Amino acid sequence: MIWRKQFGLPLRLQQWWQQFEKHPQQTAVLMGLALGLICIMAFLWHLGSIGLIDETEPLFAEASRQMVETGDWVTPYFNGATRFDKPPLVYWLMAFGYLVLGVNEWAVRLPSALGAIALITLLFFTLRRYGYALPRVAQGEETRLSERQRWLAAGLGAAILALNLQFIVWARTGVSDMLLCAGMGIALLCFFWGYVEDEGKLEPGFWPRPAYLSCYLAMAGAVLAKGPVGLVIPGLVILAFLAYMGNLKAVWQEAKVWTGAVIFAVITIPWYVLVILAHGQTYIDSFFGYHNVERFTQVVNNHSGPWYFYFLVVAVGFFPWSLGLPMAMARLRFWGRSPWQAQPRRAHLGILALLWFGVIFLFFTIAVTKLPSYTLPLLPAAAILIALFWTQALTLPPTAPRRWNHSLGEWLTGAAHGILALVAGVVWWILPRILGPDSAAPNFPKVLMASGLPVIGGVIWLLAGGVTLLLLWKNPTRRWIIVVNILAFFCFVSFVVVPTLNIVDQERQQPLRELSLLAKRVKDPPEELLMIGFMKPSVAFYSENPVQFFSHAPHAVKALQQEVGGATLLLISHPEAIAELGLAPEDYQVLRQSGAYQLTRVQREGMINSLDTPRAKATAILHSTSQLAQTG
Repeated sequence: MIWRKQFGLPLRLQQWWQQFEKHPQQTAVLMGLALGLICIMAFLWHLGSIGLIDETEPLFAEASRQMVETGDWVTPYFNGATRFDKPPLVYWLMAFGYLVLGVNEWAVRLPSALGAIALITLLFFTLRRYGYALPRVAQGEETRLSERQRWLAAGLGAAILALNLQFIVWARTGVSDMLLCAGMGIALLCFFWGYVEDEGKLEPGFWPRPAYLSCYLAMAGAVLAKGPVGLVIPGLVILAFLAYMGNLKAVWQEAKVWTGAVIFAVITIPWYVLVILAHGQTYIDSFFGYHNVERFTQVVNNHSGPWYFYFLVVAVGFFPWSLGLPMAMARLRFWGRSPWQAQPRRAHLGILALLWFGVIFLFFTIAVTKLPSYTLPLLPAAAILIALFWTQALTLPPTAPRRWNHSLGEWLTGAAHGILALVAGVVWWILPRILGPDSAAPNFPKVLMASGLPVIGGVIWLLAGGVTLLLLWKNPTRRWIIVVNILAFFCFVSFVVVPTLNIVDQERQQPLRELSLLAKRVKDPPEELLMIGFMKPSVAFYSENPVQFFSHAPHAVKALQQEVGGATLLLISHPEAIAELGLAPEDYQVLRQSGAYQLTRVQREGMINSLDTPRAKATAILHSTSQLAQTG
């Protein structure tokens, strides 16, 4: 009866819960299996079954392939040109994957997937050890309630971090963003372990204790993944946290920061020295100037956005968990420092997560260049905040003393979950009807509708929304809304998202991939490979050949007039490019058409002379007029 009043559980579920708590070893095994299942489904299932996605992913994949091919492990190259966008860690990991697994999509994406799994695993164990939902925890207190809270917080936190669209997308994409997120997240979690476990331990010797040492190693990995931001942001988070807690001096001594700085420098500096020795000021201006300073102070590559840009990114990318963030933050009552400073360090995880989230959000909001992936490193903090919020809802009885109206917070958050789940269900159901035209995949809406996936996705979210709203009617049942959402999102990822990605690949990337592989087989050594009308780096990866990219046919012709080459060349383009050139039928041969693209063998002389045709001249005039109108 007490369990029914406090937890609102059916009798059979109550009995299962009690048995669950009586057997800690079986509990650990069951939770481990659940964690493994979620990670496999979210990150590893069909990871390599989808081709590389233009535009960014093939740039990393091809640069790594060229590392293996040339044996130059210092300088990344793409398409024969240096690529100074990112440091080498992601290229090294992909290249090592090629050596072990072969040159394929699995090797490209596995570093991101493993980075995500490592971060989620450490977050699980951190919450299992320090995930207290109560704002006050006595030193060494291990009551039945706190044990239950920490198991729930660990399971919820890991599931929430794994099951959101933004984290899943970047964990299944072969770029450096997830490695940065993992490096920064592991560094901050390791810092917290050291912060708690090494309190007051000022041991002699050079080496920091294991947790702090792991923090320094993870930050070094983050810097080798994406640059100085891998040190700056964790450093700002840690400084803000220690300033809030008022123990900066003590922790500085415990962590042996100067020793950590030496270890960090030994790992990170050598590659930067080697690449600067090889390329000098060119590298400094490109990487440090353009890709770091200018991205923070100026708009780079037209990636601008309003001041509220990241509010939208977090709300959509972290859906549905983002709906609970305001309440999860308010639960901490962070505006009062004194009560938190009076608590033992093991109770401070929520405050660290809050400052972790806030520092990253503010840092990139101030930055002028804005990209959705920039908020990825704050998602672990968001998962911790949501996990602690719902753990309190699931474990504390309604009669427990509360300093703010937690019940109202649960109701508002649950109502938002239910309403937006219904909206998501309707939108997904009608998605094929509202998709705009796409020249690269004109049949995608029809194929998507024929697959039945919009109906399945719509049903999942409509059911989730309906059940969520039903659970709102009674105070004891509304706390189970989070479980409904986790199950819904798991089913959505497993049965809708992954199959939909296969259709996207089939309609958008597969045609281009097939032509690239064909070009690799039929290309004669003297022939050049050109693309006109678009730039798709995946062609360079799959054809394993340099590619010349041109926005319009006249640009390609002018470039050919200035160089010497073979009698023929290969051209991947839309069919309209041949018409734009005005080639005579004997000057080209269509080798294959796939989707919206075609591979054509063109007579070099015929293409050079094509600018003299009346049609080509008219097209060039129209293009010049359009450019003048845009610049004017």
